[in-house]
Amino acid sequence: MKKKNDPWYIHAGLWVVIVILTFILIQVSIVEPTRITRLENYYKNESRARMTNLKQAEMLYEKIHGRYSDNLDTLINFIKTDTTVHALIVGVDTVTNKSTNPFVNLTDGKFSPESLYISPRSGKNFIVKVDTTLEVDTVINRRGKIVKIDSNITIGTRYVIESPDSKDKIGDLYSDALKNTSSWE
Repeated sequence: MKKKNDPWYIHAGLWVVIVILTFILIQVSIVEPTRITRLENYYKNESRARMTNLKQAEMLYEKIHGRYSDNLDTLINFIKTDTTVHALIVGVDTVTNKSTNPFVNLTDGKFSPESLYISPRSGKNFIVKVDTTLEVDTVINRRGKIVKIDSNITIGTRYVIESPDSKDKIGDLYSDALKNTSSWE
């Protein structure tokens, strides 16, 4: 009995299909997950660096104005225009010869105030909130009657900066112990 050989083009076609499937398998199992992991690490690190810079802006704003701000425009305008902040950014410590710049360089290697508005992943603005405290004092006379009620509203003694894309946050509206504390530290 004589065995019939398959034509060469069937074998060539099978080899082409095997090569294409191997290429697709490598893309799906190795290349794409690696790219996604790198991109996720970039988003996480960039977002945290921007939030850290917002924290530094809040701390400088509080140092100069005596309260925190809940407005991103106010904070970023403060960074751009305030002479004290500018002196810190360009200054050098005379003892250690290190920069006094409180802001962290972003992934591209430089600091830009405009980058502090948005989260790199979604392009949404960071969420900045400050607390409002209402202190009520009641004045009572000797007979037990209420004479007057004094109230004092304090705004901006605590702040929180939240990322719109993750659970990362800096600060807390309810606890002084978590003031200026990052959730990822």
